[in-house]
Amino acid sequence: MILIADEPAVPGDAGGGGLVRVRLDLSYDGTDFAGWAIQRGQRTVQGELTEALARVTRTDVALTVAGRTDAGVHAAGQIAHCDLPVEVWETLGPSLVRRLSGVLPGDVRLRAVTRAHPSFDARFGAMRRRYLYRVTDARWGAEPLRRRDTLAWPRELDLETLREAAAGLLGEHDFAAFCRRREGATTIRALQEFRWEVSPEGPGRVLEAHLAADAFCHSMVRSLIGSLLAVGEGRKPASWPASLLTLADRAGGVHVAPPHGLTLMAVEYPPDEELAARIDLTRRVRTLPTS
Repeated sequence: MILIADEPAVPGDAGGGGLVRVRLDLSYDGTDFAGWAIQRGQRTVQGELTEALARVTRTDVALTVAGRTDAGVHAAGQIAHCDLPVEVWETLGPSLVRRLSGVLPGDVRLRAVTRAHPSFDARFGAMRRRYLYRVTDARWGAEPLRRRDTLAWPRELDLETLREAAAGLLGEHDFAAFCRRREGATTIRALQEFRWEVSPEGPGRVLEAHLAADAFCHSMVRSLIGSLLAVGEGRKPASWPASLLTLADRAGGVHVAPPHGLTLMAVEYPPDEELAARIDLTRRVRTLPTS
């Protein structure tokens, strides 16, 4: 059964009213940010990017992002969109990457600024979000050059047990046990990929967890990683994380892994002609089938 969410409509044609829908591809080191979203008195990615855009375009800009990363979480493939007056785009469009690079801080990089389809929506148009979590169980901890994006774990982790536990979480489930609830938001998600690999770099062993889903609810990725770290070091059986999927509320025994090991790697979108259908589907609130 699918219920329609009571949410404001996304503008369907930003190009018809003297505006151009613009896609922004960016990356950032989240170490010194209080997350993506603007917060009073805090340094945020959205705040820095909004200020830079306003400075360069001399236009008030409202940003919509694919995923609101938490404090300390990084991004290698974040996507956002905004609407710019057509005359601003025609004047500055080709030079926006260069101009913005000159005013943005070094821990935020805008790699591409492109004119998007009028129906493009960075948040609701996304088909898939991919995350990477890095953790090392080397006795000496994380290498100095990777300490900002790699968690140092003090105990040895069993790779095969991690893989077994991850496989048990794949598919569409209610991940309430691994999410911080938000009013009116569903915790049903389709986890499409969750695999553990050994990074080819050294010295020491670095394990990489690759996760992909149509969407993740608040704190879900770090909670999944936290539960599997308990499994990997032998404190919990491999079947434990999947057993929590029967719970209707957040599980007390699930710990949230530290943010700095997590990176948003990519956001994937359908072809332009399928955007409207994708947005409509995403904006619906899912429920699991009843037996």
